[in-house]
Amino acid sequence: MSGAPDILTFGCRLNAYESEVIRGHLRSAGRRDVVVVNTCAVTAEAERQARQAIRKAAREKPDAEIVVTGCAAQIAPDRYAALPGVARVLGNAEKLRLESWGPGPHPTVQVDDIMSLKETASHLTAAFAERTRAFVQIQQGCDHRCTFCIIPFGRGNNRSVPIGAIVEEIRRLVEAGVKEVVLTGVDITGYGSDLPGRPSLGQLCRRLLALVPDLPRLRLSSLDPVEIDEDLYRLLAEEARLMPHLHLSVQAGNDLILKRMKRRHLRRDVLASVARARRARPELVFGADLIAGFPTESDAAFEDSMSLVEEAELTFLHVFPYSEREGTPAARMPQVAKAQRKARAARLRQLGETQLARHLAARVGSRQRVLIERPVLGRAEDFSEVQLARGQAEVGSIVTAEVLAAGPSQLEGRIA
Repeated sequence: MSGAPDILTFGCRLNAYESEVIRGHLRSAGRRDVVVVNTCAVTAEAERQARQAIRKAAREKPDAEIVVTGCAAQIAPDRYAALPGVARVLGNAEKLRLESWGPGPHPTVQVDDIMSLKETASHLTAAFAERTRAFVQIQQGCDHRCTFCIIPFGRGNNRSVPIGAIVEEIRRLVEAGVKEVVLTGVDITGYGSDLPGRPSLGQLCRRLLALVPDLPRLRLSSLDPVEIDEDLYRLLAEEARLMPHLHLSVQAGNDLILKRMKRRHLRRDVLASVARARRARPELVFGADLIAGFPTESDAAFEDSMSLVEEAELTFLHVFPYSEREGTPAARMPQVAKAQRKARAARLRQLGETQLARHLAARVGSRQRVLIERPVLGRAEDFSEVQLARGQAEVGSIVTAEVLAAGPSQLEGRIA
């Protein structure tokens, strides 16, 4: 088999980051005859897609070594080892070790107890497939136990990367030409609770922006709204390089459902966090994760989620119909019919499209700083997609664009 190894990634930004670590390990080991399927366990649909990809790889690349890893493999390794064509199954810790990717022989299943891990693996990478933007892992795992979530059983408990190691990685990325870094993890607002001095996420951001002055743009992945710390609120007001776009792990807009989810916030906490952040940075744009059809969710409870989107002016929505995960408390609760979950998710997505269109329309006539990802396409600081109608720009450059028009999902502009 010739060419580069195939890495098929499902799920979160952390998985995308880890796939780049795996790519580097395969390159170091000189391996080309490998197909890696990096799975996700958040929903049944994510697992279905991964199994479909494994079967397709087995059909189309019968000579390749198929290695399955990621959260679904961590939680149910034997299930994936039994699929036709699968040569090996690696756990989430094992996949990040260089020795796992050298030539064999290897055991068919290498999956240790993820809950026993106390530290993050040393798997910093200075290369990333997407040269304009890089995801940087700052922590692993989660100490919370939301009733719908299986991910702690795939990722383990919270383990933070020391600030110095993060700074060094970002320095290397900036030297390699990366213009935007996205801090990612399983629960990044839990950052630092296991480190000496217990540095907060906001303190980490302040330190790395001070120590890497050549980094143009810093962005954050999903935040627990009630755990945004004082330093982060202050940094929003003071530091223009921290992008005016926050994505919140909201999940629902009804207090009873939030309590049954075992979330740390109520509806009023989401509204208070959004209001406080906007006082610090009026141009802030918010995204949110939302689950439709959680067990026991009534029509009225669902309408509370719909109204929260409008009241908080949430723009970039990630909507998921609730998916039962075996072994979670929510799977034992009275279930909402799947057709109803799907219909509610469709309504939330439609509302999200309306919110995004409204947000984009309000940007017409403005000037936006755009990071160019392809010759005629880029992202504004608020995460809006911008299509250049006239002329091209160098990939990786940051240009000022005058917004000429707004479509349903992107802006149209020209270089000013």
